[in-house]
Amino acid sequence: MHLISYPCLCRYRGFILLLTFLFYTAYHLSRKPISIVKSELHRNCSTVIRPPGINITDNETWCDWSPFDQDNYQTLFGVLDNSFLVAYAIGMFISGIFGERLPLRYYLSFGMVASGFFTCLFGLGFYWNIHSLGYYAFVQVMNGLVQTTGWPSVVACVGNWFGKGKRGFIMGVWNSHTSVGNILGSLIAGAFVSSAWGMSFIVPGLIITSTGILCFFFLVEKPDDVNCSPPQHHLTQQDIQLSNATFCFCCCPALNGGSCFVLTQGVVEFSLCLLFAKLVSYTFLYWLPLYISNVAHFDAKQAGDMSTLFDVGGIVGGIFAGLVSDYTGGRASTCCVMLIAAAPMLFLYNSIGQRNLGTTIGMLLLCGGLVNGPYALITTAVSADLGTHESLRGNSRALSTVTAIIDGTGSIGAALGPLLAGVISPTGWKNVFYMLITADVLACLFLTRLVYKEVRGWCGRSSRARG
Repeated sequence: MHLISYPCLCRYRGFILLLTFLFYTAYHLSRKPISIVKSELHRNCSTVIRPPGINITDNETWCDWSPFDQDNYQTLFGVLDNSFLVAYAIGMFISGIFGERLPLRYYLSFGMVASGFFTCLFGLGFYWNIHSLGYYAFVQVMNGLVQTTGWPSVVACVGNWFGKGKRGFIMGVWNSHTSVGNILGSLIAGAFVSSAWGMSFIVPGLIITSTGILCFFFLVEKPDDVNCSPPQHHLTQQDIQLSNATFCFCCCPALNGGSCFVLTQGVVEFSLCLLFAKLVSYTFLYWLPLYISNVAHFDAKQAGDMSTLFDVGGIVGGIFAGLVSDYTGGRASTCCVMLIAAAPMLFLYNSIGQRNLGTTIGMLLLCGGLVNGPYALITTAVSADLGTHESLRGNSRALSTVTAIIDGTGSIGAALGPLLAGVISPTGWKNVFYMLITADVLACLFLTRLVYKEVRGWCGRSSRARG
């Protein structure tokens, strides 16, 4: 078979990176509107000019959207968030199974078109004058399920095209699609939120539907489809046999004294760390605009635009974490240091973050980088590194298992964070930040064993160099 030249292969790889970047940007773009619209569904009606012809007296919620005009509106918002995130967490554990058995192009296209449909359906509630919590919760559940098609598919597609290499920086840049999607989703939703909040969902829904059509016609799943040579993993037949034996052996806790490969690689530690790191990140994703609106007294559009600074910081933080961990070789240590720094920064942001515009901008950028940096590093470079562990020798089936464990566990945290914020926020935003700081500390504690091993490795190399 004739294989395509290396320069042409590089162009294909660049094209795939760009496409998958756009696809997952669209996924996050369609998730963001709910956080922007919250401050419009329930707002301070005393500051709103009452249109002529409306004769309502002594009603502080006349401008709110039922059923979110009640005193427990924050809990109701938590229900909406959790409807999506619980469905997403459950679906993530099983989505990879379907993704492995179906053509990625079809699976990913279906997921984006279906997500666009349910995103639009939420916005149509505005035009159809729907005031049922059950309707919006159902739409959120269905959207959460179909959104799980995204991450396993784009990772599998990138994995088909790229072998081993320096992952920290490359994946840090590529993983910025998460923050880019959040930023664009905030800006698009903010453009319509004050006039017709339904369009804040419909426009992102149409965008992700369009990217689904783009995927159907242009995605190339693997190099073989265009006569390109697949990425080389440099495995001998002996390596393959050893990796298969190791996988079967280590997945049996009854063997090898009850040990399992996930323990030797630190998958448990990174999974639990991601649970709490993602808890913090997704709480900001769903509640930051409402917090800014309530505390700084911005309107819905201004709060949404201001919240994008958190994601801008997240882009820089993810790239920085990748660069540092590439240079030092310490993935766990990089995450741990950023998590330690994030805890006091969150406290300061709640204490002084709204004093003036400059302080707000600076604290949002800093907190975004420290919170999203470890999250981005674990979901990309760390997950990929685990597949190169000596006990696995590139076993792709084991890598898929490890990735599912890490991302699925992290999604549980993503579901818990916004739910806890909805329950705690009526007692005061200060308590929400205490919860986030506690989660950051716990995330850091779960990495202590791995950090200790990395530090010992550095000390050993330093001693040999002096000798």
